[in-house]
Amino acid sequence: MTLASLLLVILASLIHASWNLLAKRAAAVGPMFVFAYNLVACVTYAPWVLHLLADGTIGWTWLGGAFVLLSGLIHLAYSLCLQRGYQVADLSVVYPVARGTGPMLSAMGAALLLGEPLTGLGLGGLALIVIGIGVIATRGDLSAFRRPGGKAGIGWGTATGGLIASYTVVDAYAVKTLGIAPVVLDWFSNLLRFLLLLPLVAANPRRALDRMRGHWWIAVGVGLLSPLSYILILIALETGAPLTLVAPMREMSMMVGALMGMLILKETVGPWRLMGCGVLITGVVLLSAA
Repeated sequence: MTLASLLLVILASLIHASWNLLAKRAAAVGPMFVFAYNLVACVTYAPWVLHLLADGTIGWTWLGGAFVLLSGLIHLAYSLCLQRGYQVADLSVVYPVARGTGPMLSAMGAALLLGEPLTGLGLGGLALIVIGIGVIATRGDLSAFRRPGGKAGIGWGTATGGLIASYTVVDAYAVKTLGIAPVVLDWFSNLLRFLLLLPLVAANPRRALDRMRGHWWIAVGVGLLSPLSYILILIALETGAPLTLVAPMREMSMMVGALMGMLILKETVGPWRLMGCGVLITGVVLLSAA
């Protein structure tokens, strides 16, 4: 992986942690919030996409269109699944389970479907990342998964992780093999989510506006940052970075989130969380060296 690709992944992790801090605050709004931030994303990134389309450099094929459609459907399921998980369980359970199972499954998918080799060192690094994420979230207390909402969090987190792995492999194939521009792929995915959720909002517009009251600024933040973080990841993949390294390294966002919690939210960070960050960093280093 080149230095430029590494920097893109690190920047994407910073942005990803930032928009997740915002999104958690609107978890109770549910699908209406997903609709709102997809609306913001579609409007904001439309000029960039329209410029690329008008430039005539993007060639559409039936296969490319099918992958864009598939990506949009998986991303919609992911967004709704994540929101539902946040409604019924703690962030400290849903998020690490989702982010931990996601790279594991996506790395396996890349090795099986894209032919990217995964060495023993890479497997060791991946395992350390998963362990580090778990330690950061639970602070060494595994009973966190047995508390009220814990089992629900594991279920929804695992389902979300499976969807993360699915869209990661699908989108990597779309940009690396089919040559679809990252911003175009992400924008049409957002547009599809917007259109599929539109009937839900149109059925009762007043109810939708009431649920979004006080959350629009959060939707603007997520609508701006969420696509940007993922576009940076797709650009790294497009420029040749292997998915088996990019997918796990994205999980640095969990470490960034812990640091943001300490510095911005003034959360207490004990020895277990610091140790988890150390384990995660070690895993990233092993993956980079694999």
